[in-house]
Amino acid sequence: MRILQRKLSHYTEPQRVMKLGLYPFFRVIESDQDTVVSIQGKKVLMFGSNSYMGLTNHPKIKEAAIQAIKKYGTGCAGSRFLNGTLDIHIELETKLAEFVKKEAALVFSTGFQVNLGVIPTITGRNDFILLDELDHASIIEATRLSFAKVLKYRHNDMQVLERLLKKCDPHRIKLIVVDGIFSMDGDIADLPEIVKLAEKYDATVMVDDAHAIGVIGEKGSGTASHFGLTEKVDLIMGTFSKSLAALGGFIASDFDTINYIKHHSRTLIFSASITPASAATVLAALEIIKNEPERIQRLWETTHYAIASFKSLGFDIGSTETPIIPLYIRDNLKTLILTKRLLDEGVFVNPVVSPAVSKDSTLIRFSLMATHTKEQVDIALGKFEKLGKELKIIH
Repeated sequence: MRILQRKLSHYTEPQRVMKLGLYPFFRVIESDQDTVVSIQGKKVLMFGSNSYMGLTNHPKIKEAAIQAIKKYGTGCAGSRFLNGTLDIHIELETKLAEFVKKEAALVFSTGFQVNLGVIPTITGRNDFILLDELDHASIIEATRLSFAKVLKYRHNDMQVLERLLKKCDPHRIKLIVVDGIFSMDGDIADLPEIVKLAEKYDATVMVDDAHAIGVIGEKGSGTASHFGLTEKVDLIMGTFSKSLAALGGFIASDFDTINYIKHHSRTLIFSASITPASAATVLAALEIIKNEPERIQRLWETTHYAIASFKSLGFDIGSTETPIIPLYIRDNLKTLILTKRLLDEGVFVNPVVSPAVSKDSTLIRFSLMATHTKEQVDIALGKFEKLGKELKIIH
């Protein structure tokens, strides 16, 4: 056995959890991503999806994808930089820029690739990148590709952020990158204060709106819109794999910034462009979100109901204020047991355990869609109450 194989063979944690019958990952879904899914032939309530607008099986969305395949085929067989730019990509970028009210936008193959391709492209040696400690993994990985100095501040702690900004060379680029809505804790970045500090210290602000698009802001246009700070935020990043029901991502900013990224970002230049079906799907999703504002209203009505209900049951849900509701279990084994017991009783949720988080921060991530009904939420709440008491998570 070679050195690499010998090293990797020592990783047996998944096998250990499987033997306990508690392995919670790669669960196979046999249906569309709706509020009810099929797993091993059994109907299960889905509370683990990022499809906040509930659009993945919308008939207009599916028809748009079908028509795009009929016109353009299934793929582009090249990068945007060379032979992979279609007119539908340009149309999508125009619509995205209009949606988030920026001068221009640029579409990438995935949301992860947006951060990997943008952050190291616009920062260099002797520059500074300032991160919230709970920023998404794609942001963390992107900083490892940059020669800039990386400074982390405690979650939403603006005093620490200011101390770090004071340490930066005033003549160098200072890029503050922050999640708009934090994907695990469900709270919102303190963008008003971040913008104030950015103006005070001549820093640039980039917001990752992966979980905010379709959820907050005017017609779901994101965190900057939510706070009325669109003109003050320099770069807005978003993904298509959540509210927009497809796969891909984008960055929006001023013309000069997008022009520079377009000609320097390696994840754009050296990756194949998104499929015609994905582009058409996002265009259709943007239209539906624009024309059906009641979807966002329903999402928030359900969110407020679920948050109040979990609190009344005695669950620790932290400081969430969005459709992402973390239920802190603070025990690895109990988190896995509760996840398995819930699935057995017909409720799908996602566990977050160590080493992704510390052992005393383990949680179950309960996510809502605009298409969830109050009755479905009530069923899930009943299961959580019953099992929470059995496992002595609540009293």
